[in-house]
Amino acid sequence: MSHAKRIIVAGGGRVGLRTARELADRGHEIVLIEKDAERSDQAADERIGMVIEGDATSPPILEQADPRRADAIAALTDEAGTNLAVCLAATQIAPNVRTLARTDAGTEDAYDEIADATILPQELSAATAADILSGDEVRTIVGDHHDLEILEIEVGPDAPVAGRTLAEINLPRGSLVISDRNRCCVARGDTELQAGERYVVGVESGVVDEVLNLFRG
Repeated sequence: MSHAKRIIVAGGGRVGLRTARELADRGHEIVLIEKDAERSDQAADERIGMVIEGDATSPPILEQADPRRADAIAALTDEAGTNLAVCLAATQIAPNVRTLARTDAGTEDAYDEIADATILPQELSAATAADILSGDEVRTIVGDHHDLEILEIEVGPDAPVAGRTLAEINLPRGSLVISDRNRCCVARGDTELQAGERYVVGVESGVVDEVLNLFRG
């Protein structure tokens, strides 16, 4: 698993708070910025991390969150323009911080020079945002408290499954490799899992860690 990171989440609404929870559950250090007092109090009551009440587009507020020490910042407010401003302000303070912005359809190109990654509301889940911010080799396709998770997993160079076919691998009960490395065909017994390639895998919640260990080493 990736090491714990320091991540700033701007926006404590439904999406921002759920993303902060997801990241905290994964062991990351969270700083949440929210200008609404009621939302700030709710986040503080959950004790998911440091909570700063204020406007995240304001440089003095961002300075309190200390982007220079952060690995990533997610601008997840309901306003695409605000998210753009947050990313711009953050990169002016800390040019190397990784940025994720929630945007609207048709506005993605406006973020190319400012945000490292963008995500549309219809694509956005807490798990997906957390995957992007964490930089993990796993992308959640279906998750967020479902009993069955659909993951896209990159095979690590020293993974037990690397260089072996599915017929040679004893996957745990409750897991299934769905796609080949090109994600265009259904995986079969002769599908070889190659290091550095990604595969879509269906995993029941009870065996997620075991499957990740097999794929990532």
